[in-house]
Amino acid sequence: MSDTISDNRAAMLDKISALDMEHAQAVAGGGERAVARHHARGKLMPRERIELLIDEGSAFLELSPLAGWGSDFKVGASVVTGIGVIEGVECLITANDPSVKGGASNPWTVKKIFRASQIAEQNGLPTVSLVESGGADLPTQKEIFIPGGKLFRDITRASAAGTPTIALVFGNSTAGGAYVPGMSDYTVMVREQAKVFLGGPPLVKMATGEESDDESLGGAEMHARTSGLADYLAEDERDAIRIGRRIVARLNWRKARTSAEVRGTSLEVTYAEPAGDPDDLLDLIPTDLKVPFDPREVIAHLCDGVSATNGAVFDEFKPLYGTSLVTGWARIHGRPVGILANAQGVLFSEDAQKATQFVQLANQTDTPLLFLHNTTGYMVGKDYEQGGIIKHGAMMINAISNSTVPHLTVIMGASYGAGNYGMNGRAYDPRFLFTWPSAKSAVMGPAQLAGVLEIVAQQSAESKGEVFDVEGFAAIKQVVEAQVEEQSLPYFLSGMLYDDGVIDPRDTRTVLGICLSVIDNTPFRGTDRFGVFRP
Repeated sequence: MSDTISDNRAAMLDKISALDMEHAQAVAGGGERAVARHHARGKLMPRERIELLIDEGSAFLELSPLAGWGSDFKVGASVVTGIGVIEGVECLITANDPSVKGGASNPWTVKKIFRASQIAEQNGLPTVSLVESGGADLPTQKEIFIPGGKLFRDITRASAAGTPTIALVFGNSTAGGAYVPGMSDYTVMVREQAKVFLGGPPLVKMATGEESDDESLGGAEMHARTSGLADYLAEDERDAIRIGRRIVARLNWRKARTSAEVRGTSLEVTYAEPAGDPDDLLDLIPTDLKVPFDPREVIAHLCDGVSATNGAVFDEFKPLYGTSLVTGWARIHGRPVGILANAQGVLFSEDAQKATQFVQLANQTDTPLLFLHNTTGYMVGKDYEQGGIIKHGAMMINAISNSTVPHLTVIMGASYGAGNYGMNGRAYDPRFLFTWPSAKSAVMGPAQLAGVLEIVAQQSAESKGEVFDVEGFAAIKQVVEAQVEEQSLPYFLSGMLYDDGVIDPRDTRTVLGICLSVIDNTPFRGTDRFGVFRP
């Protein structure tokens, strides 16, 4: 192993170790004492409930586990969201974490569930909500109350679209939270644990003077026998999960696209494992993102290997033109995909034109697109401006914006400037977007941004006839660089929900395989309608 490869691997393993520690914060929830207190009451934690809910031995793709990172709230935003298989059906699962302030929703909880609801809607996934929440975090209600109504709107719209919604209520579901079971198609409540009411006994006392207790006001048995809100009364948590699994089993749910339609044949097509060991992905990303790397190496470790039916691993498109962007066709877990991957960081006019054509071809063949980022943005300079870099970049962004096949995005390294837009960043609504621990994303690199500010400040001083204080500005420049560096890091971006999770590069093929399977729950077709392409 060369020194460079060894250094790359060591640096990536350090980043993965740090990532594991960040994820451990989310798993810890409200801490050991809070978890022990809930276990002592015979209650399960959210990930324990999910593990029992999904099919044995199946994967759970957790989404946005670092939501709220760097904020005043616990990492994870007091809710777990993700995709799991229940009775053979891919479902979007949300689970309140009662160990964090009783599962109360804070501003990041709302944003995280918004994203989960968007994924369910785009991909036609039934939703199973594991409910135990004391309602809104009252000190931050001003950031929750108005936008939070969208949560309930999304539940009813899913039902209207024929996408089932299921609520399993394990504890409190108070105030606005009462509408989660109230608006779901199916509601299961746990005897002597579930409590669902718009206002608890203290609020009722204050509002009406009425004396009441939890059970008569909102207990599971009352709702099963009297109000009719509960469709099923479970004896305990495990029984509620059993009933939830049986509800999903009876949905008669089928994917919109069968494996035969996906593969374009009436026969089931097998696939080969990648030519490269996924573990070797740790060797590929340079410690300095200014150093380019060949994305074909990444592709070889992500895509299906050679088989009797599949042929080549990667059929590259236009390999001799626009060489800073690699484009081509491949399969991942047997599913076809078109890939756009940055090769040398900077995007030139030729790369943008190639990308535009490639996106059109993918839409013509109804092929999902995978974007692999390592870009510093579009090339700048007099010659490039005169050569049309703006109109060619706009052409690429036009194609990406109007493409109607599903898009998946993985940010491997740099994702700066308009390159983030052209390569289908968060603002362009990819079905899923994940980052590696090596990723960085901002308007430009920290040193470049600080340098630009210095030039602007110097020009401003000169225009006023003042002497520019180079030494004095050095301290400001240092602070700006540090701030941009911190805000470019994957934890910060993931905490803001600008991605769906920071993942170990070795898990990328599995994650993409799950995502490609999920998008087949809804029909999709490419388009031939794009905005005006300026000649």
